[in-house]
Amino acid sequence: MDGDAAEREHEQGLAGAGREVVGPLVLEAWDTFLGQAAAVDLDRPTRLPGWRAHEVCVHLGAWPDHAPLEDLRASARSGGTGTPPDVDATNARVTAAHRDAPREEVLAALRRNREATVRYLTDAPAGLDTAPAVSTVGRLPMLSVVLGQAYELAVHGLDLVPLGAPPPPPSVLQAGLAALAEVTGALAAASGISGGAALLTPEGGWAFAAEPPGWTVRRVDGDRPPGAVVEAAADVLLEAASGRVNPAAALVRRRLRVRDLPELMRLAPIVEAAPGIPGGPILALAARTVGGAGDLLGRLRGRRG
Repeated sequence: MDGDAAEREHEQGLAGAGREVVGPLVLEAWDTFLGQAAAVDLDRPTRLPGWRAHEVCVHLGAWPDHAPLEDLRASARSGGTGTPPDVDATNARVTAAHRDAPREEVLAALRRNREATVRYLTDAPAGLDTAPAVSTVGRLPMLSVVLGQAYELAVHGLDLVPLGAPPPPPSVLQAGLAALAEVTGALAAASGISGGAALLTPEGGWAFAAEPPGWTVRRVDGDRPPGAVVEAAADVLLEAASGRVNPAAALVRRRLRVRDLPELMRLAPIVEAAPGIPGGPILALAARTVGGAGDLLGRLRGRRG
């Protein structure tokens, strides 16, 4: 094995960068979401069908019957064997079990999950960071899964804004994009896919590149990197990645811009392996646009939003 190949073998994105990089991103996202949850009426409905703010917060919390981070630690310690849990079934079970929990119990459950994250970052053996854990989207390094919380907290924080919560600050939206880049890069590498993309906003963004068996993630500040680029305001990028905003409609209205769709399409097979991955709607758009459904992008650009 040559030196470059040996180096690539150990590239594990932000998980490889360590807790000093990942920890601040995740904990700021937690602190912001806790403030948002405390600011809203949990009985108000959100834009998610059938979910009040109560259900949003319940499924992000840690409960006696649902301790997601502890389960992931156990998975990483055992070598990441087994199959990914059914996220929809898990969410349905947890939200039903705690449907009538008082407000203070729900907020306490959120604090417990933040505390579990702090315990991991403080006490877990360093070798666990890059050990594979079975997450809802597949086998990922444990620290990549921990960072994935920043994406979920940023997206759900945006869900609470119409209910009167303060908007997540730009730094938290950027942390969510960092998590999106990390998880996508890790899954691409695990799937044997070489490719990458940049997630770009007016404030900068994040770029990932997978070269199996490793991947890299880097901050983008000011420059326009070569290759595939998905560009929008940070909240639009997160909402398109999570399916809150239809990426095709965002293209029509020029709220979202994509450069080098064929390059982006190289990542589309990840959606087949992990249908619920963050960013799936954008990758599916790339596949539909380039993959034989006609000149979809040309038709979109020719229509008025």
